[in-house]
Amino acid sequence: MTRLPRIVITGLGVVSPNGVGRENFDSACVSGRSGVKTITAFDTAGLKSRYAGIVDGFDPLSVMSPADVRRTPRMIPFAVAAAKEALNHAGLEVAPDDIALQRRIGVTLGTGGGGLGFVEDQYRRMFAAGGKPSPFAITAGTHGNLSSELSIQLKLRGPSHVLSTGCASSTDAIGHAMMILRSGVTDVMVCGGADAPIMPGILAGFELMGVISTRQFGDPALASRPFNADRDGFILGEGAWMFVLETAEHAEKRGAKALAEVAGYASTCDAFHRVQIAPDLAECTRAIGEALMAAGVHPRDVDYINLHGTGTQLNDKLETAAIKRVFEDHAKSIPASATKSFVGHPQGAGGAAGIAATVLMMQSGRMHPTINLTQRDPECDLDYIANTSRDHAINVALCNCIAFGSKNSAIVLKTV
Repeated sequence: MTRLPRIVITGLGVVSPNGVGRENFDSACVSGRSGVKTITAFDTAGLKSRYAGIVDGFDPLSVMSPADVRRTPRMIPFAVAAAKEALNHAGLEVAPDDIALQRRIGVTLGTGGGGLGFVEDQYRRMFAAGGKPSPFAITAGTHGNLSSELSIQLKLRGPSHVLSTGCASSTDAIGHAMMILRSGVTDVMVCGGADAPIMPGILAGFELMGVISTRQFGDPALASRPFNADRDGFILGEGAWMFVLETAEHAEKRGAKALAEVAGYASTCDAFHRVQIAPDLAECTRAIGEALMAAGVHPRDVDYINLHGTGTQLNDKLETAAIKRVFEDHAKSIPASATKSFVGHPQGAGGAAGIAATVLMMQSGRMHPTINLTQRDPECDLDYIANTSRDHAINVALCNCIAFGSKNSAIVLKTV
């Protein structure tokens, strides 16, 4: 068999509710600092859900012109800033006149809601008295154009793709980038996820589905509660987590430091339900198993799991059961945690958030906890690193993702 090229991460950038920049994000996660806040950008009087993982302290004009900011969804400046940080971290400077290099760098952006927030605002303007929507409503609201915004801002002329597979979007984007690199089409891929879905209509829709938390706390930071017995749904989040991927050979030739190897990826579909996970767990466990197999990893080699961990009753129980089925008697001895306890659920960007946190933990040897885990559900009985970070070297990590539409995706990372 032909040996496939090894794919490594050489750059990482973050715009997160609990920290802008990868170092701030890492510090916040390890110290247990939440980015969940009370929504103040619009009136929530008609809503039961009042909290969200909200990005503060970020100026979109620091990365884009005022005109471009007006013409694009909120998620685009997030993605551009995170991608620029990732490229800088990777030591890749793309000169405006270096067409040859520009053609060898592609973009794959994962997003769930994409420009839906922008579109919601346009409808509001359209039906208001004397309102006038933006002429960019179509380009900003159509998912396919979103990666083009990154390519335009960064002057990248390789493939420019959007993957929108619900909550698995950014995990799939990284897997897609791996496959493009292995095909030899590009030398470098900028990939990851971005979403900014915090809008009244979107929140109302999630409330109707019964999947979003409506419980009120004195402190919003207590609201995202994966695996806790009293959890009542996820907290909506926003942000961007972007990566530079390249073959190990290409990184070595240019003297770039590899942060981690993307060693295995797999995706399956339950073909069962628009929202719920199939209770037989056949396909979500198969995605994990095939990702481990692709990485050449035995389940006992895994020493950390980044869980999807949304905070819904059904998801947390079934994900726990899936992990126990795959890892058997080893499952309860593997440290695991839920990044969404800090940032809420940033929809299609959620997988990238967990992968970014995992890469940073692999670098530092300090594992972030699952916060707000004060009374665990008896059916959720794994080692979720409750509330306090832990020193522990990570050599092999599984990053798990479960999405609306019966989708399951998993990525295995290795130290390099």
